[in-house]
Amino acid sequence: MKIGILGGSFNPPHVGHLVLAAQAKSILGLDKVIFIPCFSPPHKKQKNILGASLRLKMLKLAVKGRKDFFVSDIEIKRGGVSYTVDTLVALRHQYPRAKFYLIIGADLAKNFYAWKDYRRLLQLAKVVVASRGKKMTGLSFSARRIHIPFIDISSSLVRELVRENKSIAYLVPRSVEEFILRNKLYQERSRNGQH
Repeated sequence: MKIGILGGSFNPPHVGHLVLAAQAKSILGLDKVIFIPCFSPPHKKQKNILGASLRLKMLKLAVKGRKDFFVSDIEIKRGGVSYTVDTLVALRHQYPRAKFYLIIGADLAKNFYAWKDYRRLLQLAKVVVASRGKKMTGLSFSARRIHIPFIDISSSLVRELVRENKSIAYLVPRSVEEFILRNKLYQERSRNGQH
């Protein structure tokens, strides 16, 4: 079985995440893609991250209806700083016969050598670097490169639009948009993680 792994803060999940997963699945012939929201990302400031349970709910809403997309709470249950190598070791026990493909964006690939136990990561999974619009140059590690359509959407853009009371329609799945608005998420700058 070929399993794609797509991790991140998903704060919030948006259509760019779904396009990336769908394109990777198609290009690589994956059987499924597992989305893994982190509990606490190692490279981002915690104050900017919405609570894990809310991000998990939004991600489940985002992939609902896709039988080949799954959401795992493995990093949330583990707590602490979420390191990809720890997650892949745990997944290797869950799926001993699977071949894992760790899907990352070209922006993350630039600092891949700084990831915890990155050499071990390369043994646990085939790293897939997705580029949007631009050609990748100078990767310092062995990776499969895929090219996906350029979609200029980010979680920070979605949060900014919500704060400015502007539409996020079609930037996030409708169910995620409704969840954000119903729960008044990201509406104002604050110190409680809803930034």
